[in-house]
Amino acid sequence: MADIVSKEERSRMMSGIRSRNTKPELLVRKRLHASGFRFSLRRRRDLPCQPDLVLPKYGAAIFVHGCFWHRHQGCKLATTPKTNAEKWEQKFARNVERDVRCLSSMQQLGWRTATIWECRLREGLDETIPRLVQWLRDGDSENLDLG
Repeated sequence: MADIVSKEERSRMMSGIRSRNTKPELLVRKRLHASGFRFSLRRRRDLPCQPDLVLPKYGAAIFVHGCFWHRHQGCKLATTPKTNAEKWEQKFARNVERDVRCLSSMQQLGWRTATIWECRLREGLDETIPRLVQWLRDGDSENLDLG
C-alpha cells in the first residue's frame, strides 16, 4: 500500500516526533513536582541507560513510554504502519529489547524502576500519579509497571 503523503512530507512529520520533553513526560514531571518530589533530568554517566526521571533520594528511575514506540502489549495505540511493515517490526523489536536490557541493568545496580505507559496517562491520570507517589514513598517493590 502506498503512503498517502510524499517521502519529504513523511520525513518532516517523523522529524517532529520528540524523544525528550514529550507531553506525557511533562505531565508526569509536573504532577510529581506538585507532590513535592524533586528529580534529575540530566543524563547521568553512571547509569547504563537514560531514564526520563531519576530520583536518587528514593533510589528510583522512572520511564515514561509511548505505547507506539515501546510496543505496549494489548494497547490500541501500539499499531504497526502498513507501509514498510518489516522495517517497522525490526525497529520495534530493537526498542523492546533495549527497554528490557535497560530495566534489568538498572535493577542489577539497585535502582527501583517504574514504567508509565502513555495510554494510562490518557485514561487514568488521577489514579496513576497517586499510585506512583505511593510507590516512591513506600520504597517496597523493585519494579512498577503502570500500564
